[in-house]
Amino acid sequence: QVQLVESGGGLVQNGGSLRLSCAASGLTFSIYRMAWFRQAPGSEREFVATISRTGGTTYYADFVKGRFTISRDNAKNTVYLQMNSLNPEDTAVYSCAAQKTLGIQRTPAAYEYWGQGIRVAVSS
Repeated sequence: QVQLVESGGGLVQNGGSLRLSCAASGLTFSIYRMAWFRQAPGSEREFVATISRTGGTTYYADFVKGRFTISRDNAKNTVYLQMNSLNPEDTAVYSCAAQKTLGIQRTPAAYEYWGQGIRVAVSS
Protein backbone atom coordinates (compact mmCIF):
# COMPACT_ATOMS: atom_id res chain seq x y z
CA GLN A 1 0.00 0.00 0.00
CA VAL A 2 1.52 3.25 -1.17
CA GLN A 3 1.42 6.17 1.24
CA LEU A 4 2.63 9.73 0.85
CA VAL A 5 2.41 11.72 4.07
CA GLU A 6 3.04 15.45 4.19
CA SER A 7 4.16 17.39 7.23
CA GLY A 8 5.51 20.82 8.11
CA GLY A 9 2.59 23.03 7.16
CA GLY A 10 0.96 25.65 9.33
CA LEU A 11 0.47 29.38 9.77
CA VAL A 12 3.28 31.80 8.99
CA GLN A 13 3.55 35.56 8.66
CA ASN A 14 4.06 37.38 5.39
CA GLY A 15 7.72 37.05 4.39
CA GLY A 16 8.26 33.96 6.51
CA SER A 17 9.47 30.47 5.67
CA LEU A 18 8.26 26.90 5.98
CA ARG A 19 9.71 23.54 5.03
CA LEU A 20 7.32 20.86 3.89
CA SER A 21 8.24 17.17 3.96
CA CYS A 22 6.62 14.24 2.20
CA ALA A 23 7.50 10.77 3.46
CA ALA A 24 6.83 7.91 1.05
CA SER A 25 6.26 4.25 1.80
CA GLY A 26 5.10 1.19 -0.11
CA LEU A 27 6.92 2.10 -3.33
CA THR A 28 10.44 2.12 -4.70
CA PHE A 29 10.95 5.80 -4.06
CA SER A 30 14.10 6.22 -6.13
CA ILE A 31 12.38 5.36 -9.43
CA TYR A 32 9.63 7.97 -9.03
CA ARG A 33 9.73 11.56 -10.07
CA MET A 34 8.23 13.63 -7.28
CA ALA A 35 6.34 16.87 -7.35
CA TRP A 36 4.48 19.38 -5.23
CA PHE A 37 1.12 20.84 -6.19
CA ARG A 38 -1.13 23.28 -4.37
CA GLN A 39 -4.78 24.18 -4.33
CA ALA A 40 -6.13 27.43 -2.96
CA PRO A 41 -9.77 27.76 -1.89
CA GLY A 42 -12.01 28.10 -4.94
CA SER A 43 -9.14 27.41 -7.34
CA GLU A 44 -7.91 24.47 -9.35
CA ARG A 45 -4.91 22.44 -8.30
CA GLU A 46 -1.72 23.94 -9.71
CA PHE A 47 1.80 22.71 -10.26
CA VAL A 48 4.51 24.05 -7.96
CA ALA A 49 7.72 22.08 -8.52
CA THR A 50 9.08 18.71 -9.60
CA ILE A 51 12.33 16.82 -9.12
CA SER A 52 13.97 13.99 -11.03
CA ARG A 53 14.69 10.55 -9.61
CA THR A 54 18.23 11.39 -8.54
CA GLY A 55 17.47 14.97 -7.60
CA GLY A 56 19.74 16.32 -10.30
CA THR A 57 17.00 18.09 -12.24
CA THR A 58 14.33 20.39 -10.88
CA TYR A 59 11.62 22.49 -12.49
CA TYR A 60 9.48 25.21 -10.97
CA ALA A 61 6.35 27.14 -11.72
CA ASP A 62 7.18 30.74 -12.57
CA PHE A 63 5.43 32.11 -9.50
CA VAL A 64 7.80 30.28 -7.10
CA LYS A 65 11.14 30.60 -8.89
CA GLY A 66 13.78 31.97 -6.57
CA ARG A 67 11.59 31.48 -3.49
CA PHE A 68 10.93 27.73 -3.26
CA THR A 69 13.38 24.83 -3.47
CA ILE A 70 12.46 21.20 -4.01
CA SER A 71 14.87 18.48 -2.91
CA ARG A 72 14.82 14.80 -2.04
CA ASP A 73 16.64 12.26 0.09
CA ASN A 74 16.29 8.81 -1.46
CA ALA A 75 17.84 7.18 1.61
CA LYS A 76 14.95 8.57 3.67
CA ASN A 77 12.25 8.17 0.99
CA THR A 78 11.40 11.83 1.49
CA VAL A 79 10.90 14.87 -0.72
CA TYR A 80 11.04 18.40 0.63
CA LEU A 81 9.79 21.84 -0.33
CA GLN A 82 11.62 24.76 1.25
CA MET A 83 9.43 27.83 0.95
CA ASN A 84 10.91 31.29 1.58
CA SER A 85 9.51 34.79 1.20
CA LEU A 86 5.98 33.49 1.59
CA ASN A 87 3.10 35.84 0.83
CA PRO A 88 -0.68 35.53 1.34
CA GLU A 89 -1.11 34.33 -2.27
CA ASP A 90 0.80 31.19 -1.29
CA THR A 91 -2.00 30.16 1.07
CA ALA A 92 -3.21 26.75 -0.09
CA VAL A 93 -3.29 23.03 0.58
CA TYR A 94 0.02 21.60 -0.61
CA SER A 95 0.21 18.00 -1.81
CA CYS A 96 3.08 15.80 -2.92
CA ALA A 97 2.72 13.41 -5.83
CA ALA A 98 4.69 10.62 -7.51
CA GLN A 99 4.94 9.40 -11.11
CA LYS A 100 7.22 7.12 -13.15
CA THR A 101 6.84 8.54 -16.67
CA LEU A 102 9.79 10.08 -18.41
CA GLY A 103 10.23 13.82 -18.45
CA ILE A 104 8.82 16.75 -16.57
CA GLN A 105 5.11 16.46 -15.84
CA ARG A 106 3.12 19.49 -14.72
CA THR A 107 -0.34 18.00 -15.14
CA PRO A 108 -1.96 16.41 -12.07
CA ALA A 109 -3.41 13.60 -14.20
CA ALA A 110 0.12 12.34 -14.93
CA TYR A 111 0.71 11.46 -11.28
CA GLU A 112 -0.06 8.01 -9.88
CA TYR A 113 0.07 8.63 -6.16
CA TRP A 114 -0.90 11.56 -3.97
CA GLY A 115 -0.58 12.60 -0.39
CA GLN A 116 -3.57 13.83 1.56
CA GLY A 117 -2.33 17.40 1.51
CA ILE A 118 -1.29 19.83 4.19
CA ARG A 119 -2.46 23.36 4.77
CA VAL A 120 -0.20 26.37 4.52
CA ALA A 121 -1.62 29.73 5.57
CA VAL A 122 0.26 33.01 5.22
CA SER A 123 -1.04 35.98 7.15
CA SER A 124 -0.72 39.53 5.84
